[in-house]
Amino acid sequence: MATKSGLLNTSVAKKVAMALSGFFLMVFLLQHSTINMLSVISPDAFNETSQFMGTNPLVQYLLQPILIFGVIFHLAMGMVLEQKNRASRSIKYAYSRPETNSSWMSRNMIITGIMVMLFLGLHFYDFWLPEVNTKFIQGDMTGMLSDGSGYRYYEELTHKFVDPIRVVIYVVAFVFLSLHLMHGFQSAFQSVGFRKTNWTPIIQKLSMIYAVVIPAAFVFIAIYHHLAHH
Repeated sequence: MATKSGLLNTSVAKKVAMALSGFFLMVFLLQHSTINMLSVISPDAFNETSQFMGTNPLVQYLLQPILIFGVIFHLAMGMVLEQKNRASRSIKYAYSRPETNSSWMSRNMIITGIMVMLFLGLHFYDFWLPEVNTKFIQGDMTGMLSDGSGYRYYEELTHKFVDPIRVVIYVVAFVFLSLHLMHGFQSAFQSVGFRKTNWTPIIQKLSMIYAVVIPAAFVFIAIYHHLAHH
C-alpha cells in the first residue's frame, strides 16, 4: 500500500513535470510571437525566418515532435491534477467560500486550458496540417509560391486573417490564453520551489507582463493583417 508520503511525493513530481512543460511552452510562445511579429515589421524577414524554421532538420525532426508532445503532456497532466484536486477536497470546502480566497483564473485553469487547446486544433488546421501536406506529402521543400515570385509564408498568413470570423476566434482564444498564463506563470515557479522568497513580487510582475504582452502581440498581428489586407 502506498504511504501518504509516497502519494505526496508523486503529486509533487507531477506538479513539477507540469511546471517544466509549462516553461517549455512559454518559451515557445515567446519565440513564436517574435517570429510572427516580423510579418508586421518586415514580410521578407518573416518569410526568410519561416523558411529557415520550416526546413531546419533540428527544428523539424527534434524540436517539433518535442513541442507536440509537450502540448499533449501539459493538457493531460493538467486534467490529471485537476481531477486529483477535486477528489481530495473535503465537503467543508464547499463552505470555505473559494471565490473569495482564490482568483477566478486559479479555479478555472482546466477550462482556460481546454479552450486554448481547442484553439490549437484550429491553428493546426490553418497552418500546421497544410505545411505537413506541402512539405512531406507533395514533397515541396522550396517554400516558394506557385509562380516562383517569392516565399509563400507571408501570403498564407495574411490570407487566413481576411475572414473576420476567424479573427474574432483568434482574439477570443488569446484572451483565454492570457487568463491561463496569469495564474500558470506564477504557479509554475511555485511548483519548482519559488515559494515565499524575495523573488515572489518580481515573479508576480513578470507573470502579469508576460500574460498580457504575449497574447496581446498575437491579437495585434491578427487584427493588423485583417485591416491591412481586407
